[in-house]
Amino acid sequence: QVQLVESGGGSVQVGGSLRLSCAASGRALSNYAMGWYRQAPGKGRQFIAVISKSGGRTYFADSVKGRFIISRDDAKNTVYLQMNSLKPEDTAVYYCAADLRDKDGSYFSTWPMDYWGKGTLVTVSA
Repeated sequence: QVQLVESGGGSVQVGGSLRLSCAASGRALSNYAMGWYRQAPGKGRQFIAVISKSGGRTYFADSVKGRFIISRDDAKNTVYLQMNSLKPEDTAVYYCAADLRDKDGSYFSTWPMDYWGKGTLVTVSA
């Protein structure tokens, strides 16, 4: 079973950038499709992005498309979320997730992944 630990969260001003990292241990990252989700205060969990096992396919929520980039470095057992042009509504706890299934990206926008980290907080202020 894979263990996931997120890092890189913090406070940033509107329009700024942050890069989140998710380090995997226990099993090789290459076994998994990887995703990012977030949960804002008082709201449900929201799908953000997913990257396929090969890294060749990505899929994003409309709310972050064009601003966020997901990537993976299997040699480092790490997946990244580059967040640009941040808005106050991006404030949330961000979770890394993994799944052995290599479904099309839209699948994981509906069905949550199997393995989860504990999250890292991102706060965007004006």
